[in-house]
Amino acid sequence: MIRVVAIAALMVAATPAAAQTLTLDEVLRSSATHAPAILEAITRERQADGRRLTAEGAFDLLFEGDTQSRLLGYYDGTVAEARATRPLANNGGALYGGYRVSRGTFPVYEDKSFTNRLGEVKVGAVFSLMRDRLIDDRRGRLGLAGGDVQLARLDREMVAIGVQRRAIDAYQAWVVAGMRVRVYRDLLGLATERQASIERQIRLGARPDILGTENRQNIVRRQTLLVRAEQELAAAANGLSFYVRDSSGERLVPAPERLPTSFPDLRLPPLGPDLARRIERPDLEAILVRLDQVEVKRLLAENELRPRLDVKAEAAKDVGPIGLGGPNRTPAEGIVGVRFSLPLERRSARGKIAEAAAEADGLRFRRKLIEDQILVEVNGLAIQATTADRLVALAADETALANRMADAERRRFQLGASDFLVVNLREESAADARLRQLDAEYRRSVARAELIAATVDRAQLGL
Repeated sequence: MIRVVAIAALMVAATPAAAQTLTLDEVLRSSATHAPAILEAITRERQADGRRLTAEGAFDLLFEGDTQSRLLGYYDGTVAEARATRPLANNGGALYGGYRVSRGTFPVYEDKSFTNRLGEVKVGAVFSLMRDRLIDDRRGRLGLAGGDVQLARLDREMVAIGVQRRAIDAYQAWVVAGMRVRVYRDLLGLATERQASIERQIRLGARPDILGTENRQNIVRRQTLLVRAEQELAAAANGLSFYVRDSSGERLVPAPERLPTSFPDLRLPPLGPDLARRIERPDLEAILVRLDQVEVKRLLAENELRPRLDVKAEAAKDVGPIGLGGPNRTPAEGIVGVRFSLPLERRSARGKIAEAAAEADGLRFRRKLIEDQILVEVNGLAIQATTADRLVALAADETALANRMADAERRRFQLGASDFLVVNLREESAADARLRQLDAEYRRSVARAELIAATVDRAQLGL
């Protein structure tokens, strides 16, 4: 009764899954698809992609229209103009084309407003020869926005790696809790079976009554151990439900019937002196992306140091019958212009260049720091994993010997050559050895999982 209440209290507000063995691959697939932290990181990536699209909008084709008409006064001229401008993607200039038509009369200082009867068609281009030739604010913002998209993607990968690592932790904790329950259940089963034999021998007068009482006391103690182990299993199942979800993303608490019989088979990644070069860590890649962004900032600052030299070429042609402006509008026109400017005090640009250089140096030092931390972490985890393999082998030998001793002592007890105390000690010693073996296997599996996450083994992380 106590066992049922303890388990039920920890499984409220979640639906148990079907009684089918739950594998680590299933947990990782569910986690990668439905984990809220990963979904939130995906939304940040979408936001960054939206900002990049906004930056691309600086190169959108722009259409402008303008009309003005004199309603009062001596002159009655009306002008309508339309213009389309396309910024260049590889230069700070732009291409443009337009159409203008006028009616009525204009004062002499607005003589350029006159057109032929069917209007004027105009095309032209502006090219930057010095400042804004290699980079300008538009291309700079686009480059920074592209870097933000990469950073958001790498951040999503880091979040996913962390989530999958915790999912493996939760799964392993659930598996080892289930195995501990089996050990205590087997231990209780031995005492229960022995009780029936002892009571039969007491009725025959072969055993004293106190032996039955002592064994019942032992049964109650082992029942207590089993209930505690089942409580830990229920808690582990509840923690695992954060990563096991249905198709709608709702949590599923795995039932005890879904427990596997062994730990997941996690393979050690290949180690070696060139490990640092083989690891594709998102945090290291993020530093490279930030260095690229700093380079964009430096180029923008250097662009501000340059003088501006823009060249403009334009062609225009009035069409149709001659208007009130006279016949001088009819011939085609070709116009070339140059604009020059030189910044004299450029402290702002020099300050930005110095800031970008310092930021780049800091990022390089940080990359070196992370690389060293990764090597230390991976080497330490490799040592743990190697040592854990040896400890598991020793624990397995100890368990096998303890089981042989317990089996032999039970046979002696059945033949009357041993007493109850020794049998009980042998059984509990065997159970303790099995629990130590489980703990050793659990630590080995944990060390391998940490090594898989540290080396970003995407296949085993379910990514």
